[in-house]
Amino acid sequence: MKRLRTFIALAAVPLFLAACGNLSSSSMSGTSGNSKSGGTQLTGQSSDGDYEGVIKSGHYQTSKSRGVTNSQDSGNTYNLKSFENGMLNVSKKVFSTKKYFFQEGQHLTASTVQDWLDRKSKSNATGLNPASNGSTSATGRNPIYIQALEEQDYMTQKNNKLSLGGVTIGIAVNSVDYYKKTQYGSTFETKISKAAGEAYAKKAADTVLKRLRKKSVLKNVPIVIAIYRQASNDSLVGGDFIAYSNNKAGATSVSSWTALGEKNYVFPVESGESSPNSNDESSFSNFKTEVQNFFPNLSGVTAQAHYNGKSLTGMHVNIQTQFYSQTEIISFTQYLQTAAQKYLPSGVPIDITVSSTDGVQSFLNRTTGSKKFTSHVFNSY
Repeated sequence: MKRLRTFIALAAVPLFLAACGNLSSSSMSGTSGNSKSGGTQLTGQSSDGDYEGVIKSGHYQTSKSRGVTNSQDSGNTYNLKSFENGMLNVSKKVFSTKKYFFQEGQHLTASTVQDWLDRKSKSNATGLNPASNGSTSATGRNPIYIQALEEQDYMTQKNNKLSLGGVTIGIAVNSVDYYKKTQYGSTFETKISKAAGEAYAKKAADTVLKRLRKKSVLKNVPIVIAIYRQASNDSLVGGDFIAYSNNKAGATSVSSWTALGEKNYVFPVESGESSPNSNDESSFSNFKTEVQNFFPNLSGVTAQAHYNGKSLTGMHVNIQTQFYSQTEIISFTQYLQTAAQKYLPSGVPIDITVSSTDGVQSFLNRTTGSKKFTSHVFNSY
């Protein structure tokens, strides 16, 4: 039986795409971008660091296979988000945002990806995961290594028309494979080391590349393959990309890999663990203490920190409140602007979300290079 499920898209349009504000200025194709006559448009670009997205005939091109994944019980929703965002960041190393336009994957169907993610068997010779060996013990069974596989397309423009210029394929491997011995029984775990998961994914990458080259549209375009290691289900952050390969047009086997030193951490750091930079950890600790002392009605203050080697590249702070009045939220948000600027690490993008049981109450943000935080309190008429 296939252990697969498809997740509903987490957002109508991915976060990297700019709002579709001035589409007429980005119109393409011979139909002047008129959606009724089948033209192609671009979403516009909020900054040079973002890809413009593709709109065809007035509709955003959704992925044909997004979110298809092996079932892992409750799962970790952070994995899917960081997997997709991380694929974008890897792609930017190869496909410049100034020359390429983003389009959701159009060449791998959901059924194809489902078959590839399943175990190899007599009924499914295309399965990338190992055949079952019949064992149900945590150490004796063949685990599910590959958890997800996703395609992203990158388009180029010539003579006012778009064509496929490159593809990125993400292969997500498990750090823990969750399984049941009986259909409704308890959940067990098989732990997969980073070395074992990476080795298995790299071997599968060769197979995937050969299969992609059999499609005529993919035969002569660069194909980037990136390996992602999933976080466990109980993690408060997503996993990490550990390596990628840039395969030139026509290449049917992976010749080399580039290691990535990216890693996600949760602040406060759990007992027995440490972050790459103790100063960042101390800065967050001071911020948390200051905020909790000033406003006692807080359920928790945590952060997701992203590192490239030992360098902090960004932080998402989440604050859970128990406020009961709008004036409290306004005052708290105003105070956060001052405290965040004073205590949190400088020089990196940081956003702060203030939430309660009623939903998001306010949001603060500081972009790369900025010193001050901007804020917005969500009111109601």
